[in-house]
Amino acid sequence: MAFTKAPWPRSLRSQEWFGGTGKNAIMHRSWMKNQGLPPDTFDGRPIIGICNTWSELTPCNAHLRDIAERVKRGVYEAGGFPVEFPVFSCGESTLRPTAMMFRNLAAMDAEEAIRNNPIDGVVLLVGCDKTTPSLMMGAASVNIPTLVVSGGPMLNGKWRGKSVGSGTAIWQFSEMVKSGEMTLEDFMDAEQGMARSAGSCMTMGTASTMASMAEALGMTLPGNAAIPAVDARRQVLAQLSGRRIVDMVKDDLKPSDILTREAFENAIRVNGAIGGSTNAVLHILALAGRIGVPLTLEDWDQFGRDVPTIVNLQPSGEFLMEEFYDAGGLPAVIRAVGEMGLLHRDALTATGTGMWENVKNAPNYNSDVILPKEKALTASGGIAVLRGNLAPKGAVLKPSAASPHLLQHRGRAVVFESIEDYHARVNDPALDIDESCVMVLKYCGPKGYPGMAEVGNMGLPAKVLKKGITDMVRISDARMSGTAYGTVVLHVAPEAADGGPLALVQNGDMIELDVPGRRLHLDVSDAELAQRKAAWVSPIPKPEGGYAQLYVEHVTQADEGVDFDFLRGCRGSGIGRDSH
Repeated sequence: MAFTKAPWPRSLRSQEWFGGTGKNAIMHRSWMKNQGLPPDTFDGRPIIGICNTWSELTPCNAHLRDIAERVKRGVYEAGGFPVEFPVFSCGESTLRPTAMMFRNLAAMDAEEAIRNNPIDGVVLLVGCDKTTPSLMMGAASVNIPTLVVSGGPMLNGKWRGKSVGSGTAIWQFSEMVKSGEMTLEDFMDAEQGMARSAGSCMTMGTASTMASMAEALGMTLPGNAAIPAVDARRQVLAQLSGRRIVDMVKDDLKPSDILTREAFENAIRVNGAIGGSTNAVLHILALAGRIGVPLTLEDWDQFGRDVPTIVNLQPSGEFLMEEFYDAGGLPAVIRAVGEMGLLHRDALTATGTGMWENVKNAPNYNSDVILPKEKALTASGGIAVLRGNLAPKGAVLKPSAASPHLLQHRGRAVVFESIEDYHARVNDPALDIDESCVMVLKYCGPKGYPGMAEVGNMGLPAKVLKKGITDMVRISDARMSGTAYGTVVLHVAPEAADGGPLALVQNGDMIELDVPGRRLHLDVSDAELAQRKAAWVSPIPKPEGGYAQLYVEHVTQADEGVDFDFLRGCRGSGIGRDSH
């Protein structure tokens, strides 16, 4: 039986490859048909790419093959033809030196695969935290109809009858071992229960944060962010997404229609409400740069500052993603943000309707998990953007994960010149440090590590932990895992390796942190800093050749999203020459 063409209101992009009776079209179709495809496969139905970050080396994404099959079902049901293809999968848990080093590489891979293949729309299958922004960045640069489907979080971690959060428990338990509160044997025993199903971290770490950001931006179907990976409803959402992307192609609904200034403001406010990861700052800035929407660190501070953190999840709170989904998930949070008067309700989403239409009836089934604003974890959440002579281009701190008594603090700097220096000295009994000090880590920024690893949440010295102290002010040009917590100042820009003031800090300098005043100040005179700068020589060798050299030469600083300077701006879906 021949396929009856749908009444498409416009020509399909894929027909540039497959349409007509010319030699090139016949060649393209015949090669594709070696997979056993019926003659009418390419006679007018939309070709939907399924961009898959499945990899057994990215354990959070190792179940995405099954999700892809569910998307395919939906595409077929809606009259499209799905084609699955792989792109580089940068998983934070195993990739060295850090997955952030390769986020831009994965974005380039996705961009070129989408632009230069015969597809009319694309579904992005993502999970572990860098795969979400990298694929969204690549797709935004191409700007064909795009829908995001996340792999979902793991089931709650369990150990000896208690729920434990992946990532967050690692930081907690390792500190308890150093302080003597927990034996190494117990720590090892807890290992198997921390990650007990397919999926990404079930805390409000970067993976869940970025899934939430994709939904808050309008790039997913409602409810995508929180459904557990092994819940059958995750498969249902994948199948519905397959159906929806076909309609998005029909309507020519593109990322540039959805990723507007209003959408980014919505996402920043939702990030404040969920107590989202500081990594979201970098990824959202980079995504905005790709689609061409002006967005700055100041926007993060302005639009997130007065948003109460109402999601009671680790690491800021108590619960995990299973409870969050059961409580109503992100639609309930977005509705609450809207009822506070903080939502652009008409911002267009992938459903073809405004955000408010998607969430206006979303229920909150558990007010202990999704709190009323009167009981918020932090009345003024979001991301605090700090400036001063130590961070002229800004630094960030997550108030909901910090200790209130340290948000205004003055202390003596204890400086670690590298992460290796930190590991070598932090537990030395002779280290001159106490809980009033400020721990400073250098040369771990975009160029310095390179890649800006998640080492900013430096573990406290054992001798401080043994006094019962659980938090100190820590400052670096690095990142930290979204599963981590503490009074940690991150993303200091310019970074030390780029000659920023952080490189000039010396042991004994006094540092002032004033989060309410948004100030980060090194109490050293301008004249003294100028002398230090004149004598400064970068200790970081320049990479010679390969991707590392490309990265260091072209990566932007944290205040610009750590993207490559030559990738900013949407380059569109132009179709290249046919060599046949």
